[in-house]
Amino acid sequence: MAKSPEEEHPVKAFGWAARDTSGHLSPFHFSRRATGDEDVRFKVLYCGICHSDLHSIKNEWGFSVYPMVPGHEIVGEVTEVGSKVKKVKVGDKVGVGCMVGACHACDNCNNDLENYCPKMLLTYNSVYTDGTLTYGGYSDSMVANEHYIVRFPENMPLDAGAPLLCAGITVYSPLKYFGLAEPGKHVGIVGLGGLGHVGVKFAKALGAKVTVISTSPSKKDEALNQLGAHSFLVSNDQDQMQAAMGTLDGIIDTVSAVHPIVPLIGLLKSHGKLILLGAPEKPLELPVFPLIVGRKVLAGSGIGGMKETQEMIDFAAKHNITAEIEVISMEYVNTAMERLAKNDVRYRFVIDVGNTLAATKS
Repeated sequence: MAKSPEEEHPVKAFGWAARDTSGHLSPFHFSRRATGDEDVRFKVLYCGICHSDLHSIKNEWGFSVYPMVPGHEIVGEVTEVGSKVKKVKVGDKVGVGCMVGACHACDNCNNDLENYCPKMLLTYNSVYTDGTLTYGGYSDSMVANEHYIVRFPENMPLDAGAPLLCAGITVYSPLKYFGLAEPGKHVGIVGLGGLGHVGVKFAKALGAKVTVISTSPSKKDEALNQLGAHSFLVSNDQDQMQAAMGTLDGIIDTVSAVHPIVPLIGLLKSHGKLILLGAPEKPLELPVFPLIVGRKVLAGSGIGGMKETQEMIDFAAKHNITAEIEVISMEYVNTAMERLAKNDVRYRFVIDVGNTLAATKS
């Protein structure tokens, strides 16, 4: 007979979980493994809410497993380390992002690209090496191999820094890899949400000229005056889009809903690159001719390896880059998910796990 989640491991844990495709989250008692020789255990203080959490709890991508404790923008304070851990010590501030395991033997792993390992294990909604489900950061504690632990610089606020563990690395990695992180490059950021707003900040800090591309004219003031973008395009304004044709070296497309990409390809210079970060539920339509004319590149990118994630956090701390957040209590999480579905957040919800989770314990 299979053990209950609370009985699988020796260390009791508590969080909020979804039990079915309704996506409704409620209190959940489960367990974490004992701290191994190479493991780091920490008390969760904050956890960001990523749009992929919403997709996952509702099984919109078709591979969800329940019960599910979401959350992969997890930060907190180290409470215990294994005997072989060298990276951090008790009391340090740390984080865990989107993954907690990989094979460490394939070409990707050998090139610090664990995020592309065929056996990469997600922080939640994966089956760990011991056969149990992985559970995320909407919970009181976390344990992970030290390889997947990110050290937080002292000047990085934990609440506003948490979303960088997914949103930050997701935009930082393609900016660097595709040669857009250079002074003088003109970069477009499509979508001014959780990913897009930190994309503007990173691109600017890396020296690029930044144009925000959005369907919402109401976001122009925020983009230009609060986030410091250099220009703003309304993507369904044909005159504006026509005037900007062939002006961008690259575009970081953060939109996770179905949307037309041919107009975006038109904004690119010859040899320009359109990099897709969002994962729409349905396939996008792609006429090939616009790519051929100008030798343009359509690419995808997903998070980053652990070495690059640490590099990103250190860069963010140096340049004072954080997410714009709305801190919420654990009890508010279902309302937050409803608001996220309507894009009603500026720009990232972060759960104050440390101060509010215990009050929900039943």
